[in-house]
Amino acid sequence: MAFTILHTESSKGWGGQENRIFLESIGLKNRGARVIILCQPDSIIARKASENGIEIRICRMEKSYDAFAVRNILKLLKAEKIDIISTHSGRDSLLAGIAGRLSGRKPVIVRMRHLALPITSRLTYSLLPHKVVTTSEYVRQYLISLRIPPEKIIAAPTGVDMRIFNIDAAKDVLKKELNIDDDTNVIGTVAILRFKKGHHILIEAVPEVLKVFPKTVFVFAGDGPQEGNIKNKIKELNLTDKVFLLGLRQDIPDILKSLDIFALPTLQESLPQSVLQAMAMGKPVIGTKVGGVPEVVEDGTSGILVEPENPHALAEAIIGLLKDKERMKKMGDAGRKIVEEKYSVDAMVERMYNFYESLIGKRKR
Repeated sequence: MAFTILHTESSKGWGGQENRIFLESIGLKNRGARVIILCQPDSIIARKASENGIEIRICRMEKSYDAFAVRNILKLLKAEKIDIISTHSGRDSLLAGIAGRLSGRKPVIVRMRHLALPITSRLTYSLLPHKVVTTSEYVRQYLISLRIPPEKIIAAPTGVDMRIFNIDAAKDVLKKELNIDDDTNVIGTVAILRFKKGHHILIEAVPEVLKVFPKTVFVFAGDGPQEGNIKNKIKELNLTDKVFLLGLRQDIPDILKSLDIFALPTLQESLPQSVLQAMAMGKPVIGTKVGGVPEVVEDGTSGILVEPENPHALAEAIIGLLKDKERMKKMGDAGRKIVEEKYSVDAMVERMYNFYESLIGKRKR
């Protein structure tokens, strides 16, 4: 069934949310749907989408209540014969949701929820959309706790592009870059440097690991507001030759290929894309029992789950894996299989295409 879908995004930056829109749009287009992304001028998604053959429309969405923006969206819905509106951030969800409800075309309105943070407006979940899609069951249950009807919400995890996170194509780059021996263990994480990602907890676990495995280094790929605090903590514990900040990297598959263990001691998470990416690269992962992490990490099979804010438990998990290389290999293989079967981009697109198609079918009936 052919349909036209309008993705709306008021954010100008780029992160997991925008990447999901981008990957889903390409996948839906390849399946035969017509996809348009409505975004702000000077937004990164506008540039990346147009470079990859996705139609874009530009609309300023600087305020949550903007009659001019609503009018523009109404015109777009009519002119392009939009069947489905998929909204993503708070501002565009309100503007496009109002326009969708006012439109004579009566498009199906879907509200995406990407984050595990508390919501700021129930209106864009309860009243305006016909359906809500979350990126994890954890977030779905959170919305249900706010009395959003369960039958209105589905969970559809964001997928990993297995063509990019390809074990055979990636290169082991870090040992040469950091000038460390081949037999040195490399433990790392890929995440924005925010307090909730738990980098400080991993740093606190480092001395305990080094007592047992002194030939070990730790790497953090990413940048963010906690960079200064993290650098200070590394100096405070005299770990400048053991913990390396790699900054924002464009070669994440190569970084992951270079690791022996991926560790993310996050304190809050919807569905950790970096964990799924590490699993796709065949790495054993250590995560925490928070948010959507237990949905993707099968404790004891594809990785190890520890209690949050517990450096000792984290250190013990790392040491336990380093003592058993065969177990590490088995966990890495199991994790890759899980991602291939359940969390690939292809699986995500298939699920979302069928979901959108069913919504249109119900509307027509």
